[in-house]
Amino acid sequence: MTSNPISNGHEWTVDSIREALLAKRISARELTADFCRRIERRNAELNAYLTVCPERAYKQADYLDGLVAARKPLPSLAGLPLAVKDVLSTKGVVTTCGSRILEGYRPAFDATAIERLERAGAIMLGKTNCDEFAMGGSNENSAYGPVRNPVAMDRVPGGSSGGSAAAVAAGLAVAALGTDTGGSVRQPGSFCGIPAMMPTYGRISRYGLIAFASSLDRVGTFARNVRDVAQIMGTMAGSDPMDSTAAVVPVPDYVHGLDAPVKGLRIGVPTDYFAEGLDPAVREKVEAGISLLEQLGCRRTELSMPHTEYAVATYYLIATAEASSNLARYDGVRYGMRVPGGTLMEMYRKTRGGGFGAEVKRRIMLGTYALSAGYYDAYYLKAQKTRALIARDFAEAFQQVDAIVTPTSPVPAFRLGERTADPLAMYLADIYTVTGSLAGVPGISVPCGKTAEGLPVGLQIFGQPFGEGRALQLAHAFERAGGGNV
Repeated sequence: MTSNPISNGHEWTVDSIREALLAKRISARELTADFCRRIERRNAELNAYLTVCPERAYKQADYLDGLVAARKPLPSLAGLPLAVKDVLSTKGVVTTCGSRILEGYRPAFDATAIERLERAGAIMLGKTNCDEFAMGGSNENSAYGPVRNPVAMDRVPGGSSGGSAAAVAAGLAVAALGTDTGGSVRQPGSFCGIPAMMPTYGRISRYGLIAFASSLDRVGTFARNVRDVAQIMGTMAGSDPMDSTAAVVPVPDYVHGLDAPVKGLRIGVPTDYFAEGLDPAVREKVEAGISLLEQLGCRRTELSMPHTEYAVATYYLIATAEASSNLARYDGVRYGMRVPGGTLMEMYRKTRGGGFGAEVKRRIMLGTYALSAGYYDAYYLKAQKTRALIARDFAEAFQQVDAIVTPTSPVPAFRLGERTADPLAMYLADIYTVTGSLAGVPGISVPCGKTAEGLPVGLQIFGQPFGEGRALQLAHAFERAGGGNV
């Protein structure tokens, strides 16, 4: 075994780690120690991790080293250093959702996604920072301070899964889990310049995912390359008796289909995604990315998805209504912190007033209003009807094309503090991601060059429901053709 593991975390992949373990060029314990040292060196400036769990990591590493010593087969993700967003339950490891109201909370069970990854040999290094209860697009809403983008330290990493994206981009993990409700995996992936995927709703179990908006929340993946994303997604996917929303649909071998030729595939480009509000530098890079796909033999088709303009309003009505319901459980009685009061109502007010941050309170109030008597039909019900129209736009588009290609975000990473005083401007940055969230389809963001300032741009690829394989295939071809440098 080497006593000086590779010092650059960006060089490791799922396959190279497994091969190094089998060849005994490094042990799982050495690799884990190396990543723990990296976290110790850089996390103070990035604030990507909220909790590090070395005991759990070393226990898993020693188990894998025991398999190597006994010459037993290694699982598919053996030794993979993994970061986990702090909204996924981890047995015995503090899980706060980026909120003071859950400070110190230690779940009694693991989320299904984490259980499956650890069974496949992944090593969980710790829990990553996030917008409180996954509510935000910049990771500035965390009760534990903002995360900085390792590409440009004065910029946001995106949200709400900004800590996970920053950890992978900075080489403090080889892969990470996030959650995507309206773009919270894809947008941080775009801002930090790494691949990031949201699966079809129901493809990956939500058991153990602490809910924000139950009809929208999905577990997603960050990695340094599309192949690793495919391997990790395939490991987590599948039905789960603990989650009735996890679909009983066969999971194909995503990795096997990555290298299939993309020549002849029909890619749809919605004109509605290239309207007012799209940064010219982002437009230039995305158009160059689409041209690269055409050079690979894909056939471009212009699409109209007319209900796109209603997506942001629809999303924020539905998501806040579901948040209002889900977060009612944090009342000082059943979960989390309790602030004593003279009466029950006073205890409720003090607990929720002191435990929740401003953005969470804003969304609870919006959602409660939308669900209230006299307003339900005008707001929530109308939003659900519009959601059906947005889903129909996607269904009709997929009758003409094999995949839909758009920008991931209308802007590159913005500066810390730039939009905190203007919630509407923050919400509008989700315009290209919330559509796929409302429709339930899978989407992946892949790096698509950089602006003149050196800020990453993301290209988003939507697949048909349960069509993650096609989206991954196109993303992989784009990546191999140099799409990250267009």
